[in-house]
Amino acid sequence: MPVNSEIKKLVRDHYAKIAAGPVRSGCSCCTDEPDYVNIRESYSTIDGYHPDTDLGLGCGLPTRSARIRPGDTVVDLGSGAGNDAFVARTIAGESGKVIGVDMTLEMIRKADENNRKLGFKNVEFRLGDIEDLPVADGTADVVISNCVINLVPDKRKAFSEIYRILKPQGHFSVSDIVKEGTIPQAILKSAEAYTGCIAGAVDLADYQTLLREAGFTAVTVENSRMIELPEDLIQSVLSPVELSDWKQQKYGFQSITITGYKM
Repeated sequence: MPVNSEIKKLVRDHYAKIAAGPVRSGCSCCTDEPDYVNIRESYSTIDGYHPDTDLGLGCGLPTRSARIRPGDTVVDLGSGAGNDAFVARTIAGESGKVIGVDMTLEMIRKADENNRKLGFKNVEFRLGDIEDLPVADGTADVVISNCVINLVPDKRKAFSEIYRILKPQGHFSVSDIVKEGTIPQAILKSAEAYTGCIAGAVDLADYQTLLREAGFTAVTVENSRMIELPEDLIQSVLSPVELSDWKQQKYGFQSITITGYKM
């Protein structure tokens, strides 16, 4: 697997292209002529949803489990073009505040442009790394993220940063990808799979352990569902035996939304 800096460059370059290019639905699994895994959920019934801000790159609806209240300060990690940040702003209201953080400059520019069009005064976007957030200690009532932490090489540091920026009794709601069983190395080593939101996934049990080690309590999986990868993708990297095991669901990937509290 590439070293951390190479992974970050790979991911940053990939999502810069998405920000600059046509909107497509789902997490991408390739770089030039992408095949997309549609692992997202529909925002059509979500208040505050603006289709123009949605690049289709999420894997859940973190705001649905975020328990945001009017007046809350919400930080959205990997905010992209602003989709979840703007939904969170609708809930937090005029008295609240939303800060989006993304490591891709092109995404920040796109989110800023969308924010100008929407005219929100209490939403801002900051360029930064989830492992070193440009947010002061104890800022957030709620932290949200949608299908991004799986792409972070040092998840332990990411969870530590989430804990740091939360207020006491604050909480997070994260939609993400985790794995179940022993995934074949052919998939885990694939750079294309990495930018497609799957090869950076860790076991759910390990994910929960890292959160608890960061200090979070009441860590709860709010919902989960198995992810169906494109047949041509898995056939291109798996042996016949591995493919048979995959079809028998001896291993695979799940989309989850998980919550936890800082006490």
